[in-house]
Amino acid sequence: MLTISAAEVDRALTFPGLVETLRAAFRDGAVQPVRHHHTVERPDGAASTLLLMPAWTDFNAAGTSAGGHIGVKIVTVSPDNNAVGKPAVMGLYLLLDGTTGEPQALIDGQRLTQWRTACASALAASYLAREDASRLLVVGAGALSPFLAKAHSAVRPIKNIRIWNRTPANAEKVAAKLRAEGFAAEAAGDLDAELGQADIVSSATITTMPLIKGALLKPGTHVDLVGGFTPAMRESDDDAIVRARVYVDTRAGATKEAGDIVQPLASGVLKPEAIVADLYELTRGQKKGRQNDDEITLFKSVGAALEDLAAGIAVCRANVGQRGSRGVGE
Repeated sequence: MLTISAAEVDRALTFPGLVETLRAAFRDGAVQPVRHHHTVERPDGAASTLLLMPAWTDFNAAGTSAGGHIGVKIVTVSPDNNAVGKPAVMGLYLLLDGTTGEPQALIDGQRLTQWRTACASALAASYLAREDASRLLVVGAGALSPFLAKAHSAVRPIKNIRIWNRTPANAEKVAAKLRAEGFAAEAAGDLDAELGQADIVSSATITTMPLIKGALLKPGTHVDLVGGFTPAMRESDDDAIVRARVYVDTRAGATKEAGDIVQPLASGVLKPEAIVADLYELTRGQKKGRQNDDEITLFKSVGAALEDLAAGIAVCRANVGQRGSRGVGE
C-alpha cells in the first residue's frame, strides 16, 4: 500500500488536468451514498464534525466486473483549530481495490480535498461563468482559498484576484502567496464594494450569517459557494438565490446538507424545480449552463465522494508511475 503525502499529491495533479478528470467522472458516474455526518461534542469550545464519505466504481454502469476501486474519506472539521494555528479541516483518503478490497493507497486527505473541491468549482464555472470573466473575488482566506484562485484561473482568463477575509492580515498572506506564483492578487478591504465589481465570487467560509449579498451583484456574475456544509451554515442571502439561476454539485447532497439551499427551500424562497441542474446533468449535456452574458448564476458545492474517488485514483496512478512499481490500473 502506498502512503502519499501532501507534496506528492501536489506533484501528481494539475488544475486543468483535474478539472477534466472530474468532468469525466461526473459524466461516467459512481456509487456514492450521501455522506455520514457525526457531531463530536467537546467540553470546551466548538464541537467538531466527523464526516465519512464512501464511493465506489459503478460496475453496472461500466458494464464490467473487472477492475474498479472503492474509496472512503475520513474528515474532521474543528473550527477552534484556527486558534492554535492548525487548519480546521483534517482528513485521510483510503483507496481500495474494487474487487478484492485490498488497500492500495493512503492519501493525505486534506490536500486531496483542497484540490478536488477547487477543481469541482472550476468545473462548474466552465459551464456557468462568462467566457470573458477576468475579475475574481475570493471570500475567506483559509487553506482552500489559493486553490480556488488557481482553479478558477485555469478555466477563465482571470487577470485580477481579490482576497477578502475578516482578518485583513490573513487575506494579505494569501494574496502574497499567489503573487509569488505569478498571479495578480491583492487583499480587499470593503467586501460590499468588491461584490459589485467581481465577475466570479468564490466563497469558502463557515459563516452562519450570509456574506454574499445578492442585491450588490452585477449582471453576469457567477457565484461559487463552497464553505457551508451543514444546514445551519449559509454564505449567501435570499436576494442572491432569487436573482440567480441555481446549480448544485449533487441534488441529494445540496438539498440535505447545504444551508444555502436547505434554508431557501424551507422558507419557499427557492422551489425544488428552480434548481436548474447538478454536475451530472451539466457534464452529460442534459441541462444547459449559462444562457446569456447578463444572468447571474449560483453554484453550491457541498462536496461529492465521487470527486475524491476520481482524484484519489489519479494521484495513486501518478505516484505508482513515479515510483516505478506496479499498482493501480496496471
